[in-house]
Parts: sequence; structure tokens; C-alpha cells
Amino acid sequence: MSDIFKLNVNDSFDFEVNTESLSHTDILQVSDNEYHILQRNKSYKAVIESASFHKKKYEVKVNNNTYNVNIFNELDTLIKDMGFAIGSAKHVNTIKAPMPGLILDIHIKVGQKVVENDPLLILEAMKMENIISSPRDGLIKSISVENGDAVEKNQLLIEFE
Repeated sequence: MSDIFKLNVNDSFDFEVNTESLSHTDILQVSDNEYHILQRNKSYKAVIESASFHKKKYEVKVNNNTYNVNIFNELDTLIKDMGFAIGSAKHVNTIKAPMPGLILDIHIKVGQKVVENDPLLILEAMKMENIISSPRDGLIKSISVENGDAVEKNQLLIEFE
């Protein structure tokens, strides 16, 4: 069984490569970041200009043409197909009430800079005080509630710029 990798080149071209097809390609490492590749009787000089192993992003120069390559394995594809994305929580632009309750205290103002995990407000629900913290760094665009307001589940509380 061969592993399948999906590649995205320059945010424009998508294609698949499997380990079996790569076994028919001769790759010779010339230096730490330089390779000589022979595929279908054609010779290529490849230089890895930059690499982010954990992010699976590479800048590769092949015969003096530079390409930005993103590599996705089967797990990456499955995670994307399921609607999850690494770091997707960091792109939250709104905070909504997780449950019905009463706003006890607001710790921020419009235009204020906040960092991840800063306390934003206190929501009382079922006789418990719940601190709602910032999911990301950002700037407060608007606050849709005031102290003493009763809120419903999923009601908009705060927007980020």
C-alpha cells in the first residue's frame, strides 16, 4: 500500500503524489538543501530555499523557478473534510453567550486591545459565575450587552475587529 500526499503549489495547482510513483524517481541529495532529480529521463536541479517541517510548507527552487509547496497527508485531508482546521479557533470574530444568563461585570471597553485568555466579562448562569475569556489576541470592535442584561444562548456579546 502506498501513502498518498496532496500538494498545493503556489496556491494555484493541486495534485496527488503517492510513494509508489516516487519510487520510480531518482533523487540524489547533493548538499544539505540541494537535490538532483531524474524523472522520465529529464534532469532537474531542486534547492529547498526555506522549510517549515511542522507546517508542511516549503519554498523550492526547481531549475531557477521558485515554487511555494504545501503538503497534506491523508490525516490532514480527513481533518479538513470533517470541518476542523488547525488554529481555526484563533479566527473567532464574535463571542456569543454559551448559555442563558445574566451579565454581572464587563472587564473591557470598545477599542481596547486584548490578548488570548484575558477575562472579558462575567456571565452568571445557574447561580454560578462564568468568566468569558478572549479566544485570541485582538481589538474589541463592539460590546452588545451591558451590566445587568439578561442574555439568551447564542446571543451576540462581543465583536472583534
